[in-house]
Amino acid sequence: MQEYSLKRGFSPDILRVREVLGKNFPAEIKEENGKCTLNYGAFTQLTAWVDKKKLCVDTQSNKEAGDDIILDTNKRYRTFLEEATGYTAKERLAKAKKAVQGD
Repeated sequence: MQEYSLKRGFSPDILRVREVLGKNFPAEIKEENGKCTLNYGAFTQLTAWVDKKKLCVDTQSNKEAGDDIILDTNKRYRTFLEEATGYTAKERLAKAKKAVQGD
């Protein structure tokens, strides 16, 4: 499970997260107990929810997926994270490093 901070102005609202999921993953999204779950491409399951003003995402991968499917899924996932959190991959990496260092 990964936690991602939300940029100022990005509301910690599960409805907004669901909308961004739907925009990036053309799959059926199930919502239960404040968590959105879907199956798409190389993900056998992707679950997203908001906890303490952070986006939490848990993924399970299909280890037998082909390279094209994996590349497509990864691109969609990175786009989803950027649109949901407001941070680019580079900014998310910098924030994660800073959190590990404890600064």
